[in-house]
Parts: sequence; C-alpha cells; structure tokens
Amino acid sequence: MLTSTPLSLARRTATKAKAAKKVSHKQHPKTPRLYVKGIFLGFQRSKVNQNTNTALVRLEGVQDKKDTAFYLGKRVAYVYRAQNEKRGKVRCIWGRIARPHGNSGVVRAKFQTNLPPRAMGSRLRVMLYPSRI
Repeated sequence: MLTSTPLSLARRTATKAKAAKKVSHKQHPKTPRLYVKGIFLGFQRSKVNQNTNTALVRLEGVQDKKDTAFYLGKRVAYVYRAQNEKRGKVRCIWGRIARPHGNSGVVRAKFQTNLPPRAMGSRLRVMLYPSRI
C-alpha cells in the first residue's frame, strides 16, 4: 500500500504551481497589425532610364495580378529614423498604390516625395485604408 508522504505531496503541488505560473505569464495578445508588409524593390525603369517618381513594391502574400486589385488606392508608408531630431526622430513618407506592375503581384506606388535610393530592399507599410468595399 502506497501512502503519499508530505514531501512528495509538496513536490507535486510545486510542479503544479510552476505549470500554472507558466500559463499565467502569457502576455496579453498583441493588437493586430493594421497594415500589410511590403518591400521596396526599386524604381520603375527601362533598359537605360529610371523613373524615380514610381516605386515598385512587392506585397506580402500577393502572388499574381488578380490579388493586386484589392490594394489599388491603398496608402503606403515608408517609416525611417532621421539623422537629426529637428522634426522628430521617426519620420514617414506617404504614398499611394497606383497600379499593378507585371503579372507576379508587384505594384507601382507613387509617393509625395520620391523614396531615397538607400530605401531599396527595406520595408514599407501598406495600410488597409481607404476601403473600397
């Protein structure tokens, strides 16, 4: 006949408490992201010339031309850290998705001021507004 000793009972309750502690330490769920991630690929160009007023953007989860229709007209933000803090440490250049570019889900975007070339390959935020639904 097995009887539980106070020591073994204490161990069991301690392990249960640890397990409960792990569950209680879960963070609150984060607020959902209200934008889609995009990557600035470069500027629209031909073999020789480059159009710096039109940026090419690859959107996360968009694979073909049909999927780009939802994003047309949506606002795009390039958020970057400034070198000096005259107008704030974090700055933003806003733009808008203009039209698809090719058949692979890349879109063309026009910004208020042209994106700097050092931004190529960096993240853009494609906001889910204005809604056309």
